[in-house]
Amino acid sequence: MLISINDVTSGTGLKIDGKIWVVIEFQHVKPGKGAAILRTKLRNIKTGAVLERTYRTADKLESVDLDEKKFQYLYNSGDTYHFMDMTNYEEVQVLKDVIGDQVKFLKDHAEVMATCHEHDVLTVSLPTFIHAEIIHTEPGFKGDTATGGTKPGTIDTGAVVQVPLFVNIGDKVKIDTRTGSYVERVK
Repeated sequence: MLISINDVTSGTGLKIDGKIWVVIEFQHVKPGKGAAILRTKLRNIKTGAVLERTYRTADKLESVDLDEKKFQYLYNSGDTYHFMDMTNYEEVQVLKDVIGDQVKFLKDHAEVMATCHEHDVLTVSLPTFIHAEIIHTEPGFKGDTATGGTKPGTIDTGAVVQVPLFVNIGDKVKIDTRTGSYVERVK
């Protein structure tokens, strides 16, 4: 569907050169002389690349409907991950490439947000923080905490994160899924 530059807002999906982009910033500019223009900052929905474009009043843009849906992770078979759409309880299959590096923090029955276009899942976003249990790490020694050092710890999803020396097997920790870093120990 073609839209005018006046209909563009943050979050609007656009198809440019066969790729889907989402508007993250926009500004209508009326110069002293000439017609109004629209300056936009766009993010590629698949790659995350950012692009700045300027459009004239006469330009028509191809709009794309993007839906945010809540999914629940069920299981995986190879590189295919199976989720349940929480609105209609249908099973949806998503390739590992769509989830990206976050897949190492995906826990059973985790609820995630997905951006969809028609019946295609474009992106999957895990919660910002997860609680996980340390299933393997080397023991820390008394007095080691003074230096603020870290050691590798394996969490119950199989991912390895750097944890402080005082963290032991069986401890529950809070992990930032965006960076893969330890945040704090939880009770």
